Amino acid sequence: MRDGRRPAASTLGGQSASVKDVTTKYDVVVIGTGAAASTVAMRCRKAGKRVAVVDSRPFGGTCALRGCDPKKVLVGAAEVLDWTRRMEKNGIRADQVQIDWSRLMQFKRSFTESVPKNSEESFVRSGVATFHGRARFVGRTSLQVDDDVLEAANVVVAAGSKPADLKIRGAELAVTSEQFLELEHLPERVLFIGGGYISFEFAHIAARAGARVTILHRGQRPLERFDPDLVDRLVSRTRDLGVDVRLGLEVSGITRSSSGVKIQVHGDTGDHDFDSDLVVHGAGRVPEIDDMRLNEAGIEWDPDRGVKVNEYLQSVSNPGVYAAGDAAASAGPPLTPVATYEGKIAAENLLKGNQRKPNYDGIPTVVFTVPQLASVGLQEGAARDRGFAFRVNQEDTSSWYSSRRVAERYSGFKTLIDQQTGRILGAHLLGPDAAETINIFALAIRNGLTSTDLKDVIYTYPTVTSDVPYMI
Repeated sequence: MRDGRRPAASTLGGQSASVKDVTTKYDVVVIGTGAAASTVAMRCRKAGKRVAVVDSRPFGGTCALRGCDPKKVLVGAAEVLDWTRRMEKNGIRADQVQIDWSRLMQFKRSFTESVPKNSEESFVRSGVATFHGRARFVGRTSLQVDDDVLEAANVVVAAGSKPADLKIRGAELAVTSEQFLELEHLPERVLFIGGGYISFEFAHIAARAGARVTILHRGQRPLERFDPDLVDRLVSRTRDLGVDVRLGLEVSGITRSSSGVKIQVHGDTGDHDFDSDLVVHGAGRVPEIDDMRLNEAGIEWDPDRGVKVNEYLQSVSNPGVYAAGDAAASAGPPLTPVATYEGKIAAENLLKGNQRKPNYDGIPTVVFTVPQLASVGLQEGAARDRGFAFRVNQEDTSSWYSSRRVAERYSGFKTLIDQQTGRILGAHLLGPDAAETINIFALAIRNGLTSTDLKDVIYTYPTVTSDVPYMI
């Protein structure tokens, strides 16, 4: 059944179109409706192209519906509770402060419920045709969506990501991070598989909401993309919160038990079992492209990284196809701002010919635990591998005013400064407002600013960013 829709008074190429007048030929078809896809679709439509978007899920994408936006609502509640409890000895009565999970989830839904309708209406108002269903290639730039075949001059794959296959017995008994965000009631015991940002962020939320939380990570170092010294401090903070963080344990299976679920693990000391009421898959995500029949279109792709693209985000094997965001095997990190950025570049290259290459220098990333862990630029090992001569500034900042004021006992930083030029090579922060402060360092790295440039800024005080001159 045809599910493509356009507004009754839309204008495509100067022609008025009704809902019934739906063509299957387009200049551009975009797979997905998230950050990268929306950016491509709107820019191409503004340039006068006939554009269609296709999504098998509710319109809006991962970030707005199943990721960063709803997650940050829950993180905000955890921050309020944690700040109050930290200040118990400093004049704040925290004995009645707690998280009402069901009411918090209602509040979270107030941000997400309207997204699909608003997203689709925005496309329709702009004259972009919308299709609901799974897109699969039936030609080099032709897609089948249920009973419709959409032919296009160009296709942009921007379908986002999905949880990776755990490849263990009983994997179906684990819920995904997306399902965790829809829990009506939080169980007493929650176990997270994987030691990445998803597990740590949700563990900090669940623990502060009263759950007994466990994190199982198969490696000896969680949060591998972040500075190891600051990760160690965050792990200590997480354990002080009551979270049982176990490293070097690989999950081999999940089974039902009389009291919930049983998780079998293997480590250097042998096999172990953990009991829990809920198991959450936090062990990474992969591009959601495996069933698109990319091979039918001659599109080379990697199941773990996405569509193989050149430096212009164009498919290396099919010039009629571009990819952006989590679905592209680019050098960019899998972050929403990067998806939007790649969407702009893919659209520009598609419209004007391949002219613009993405620049991934100075892109910050954050783990929204409490406190926050943030990073931008190079870590020490990478800086050495690239032959830089640099100095390292690092310090525990728990005694600094910005941490003492909010009773945060776990905070610190590490910065890398090029000895010859004074430019910032990397910055790594743990503490209050690290997610905001890291943007100062991102600006410096992306624009080649030096430590002297940052020291010359007159910052508002007292703020966390006013600490920046003392970090470099």
